[in-house]
Amino acid sequence: MVQITGVAAVTDETFAAEVLAAEGPVLVDFTADWCPPCRQMVPVLADIAREEAHRLTVVSLDVDHNPQTQAAYGVLSMPTLMVFRGGEPVKSVVGARAKARLLRELDDVL
Repeated sequence: MVQITGVAAVTDETFAAEVLAAEGPVLVDFTADWCPPCRQMVPVLADIAREEAHRLTVVSLDVDHNPQTQAAYGVLSMPTLMVFRGGEPVKSVVGARAKARLLRELDDVL
């Protein structure tokens, strides 16, 4: 799995503690090594993790190694970016995006 600077990797085993029980909003990057658009998102997510750390946690979940979480949230396309707040998904976007566009799309849930 591609490690993104400032972005923790979560697994099926750690998802509940790291995402569902988190204090503030968490952006989950559902990703896969075989996905070119996922690789395009690496610098975008690294920037967002650094610049928005005061109001958003960014984590990454490799769907090939964590099928339970992928199935639980019906994630079929990569990359899927899902914001969780209070243990519930509140926003989902599918596909690679430029940083400015992604931040605009997430603004209402941050």
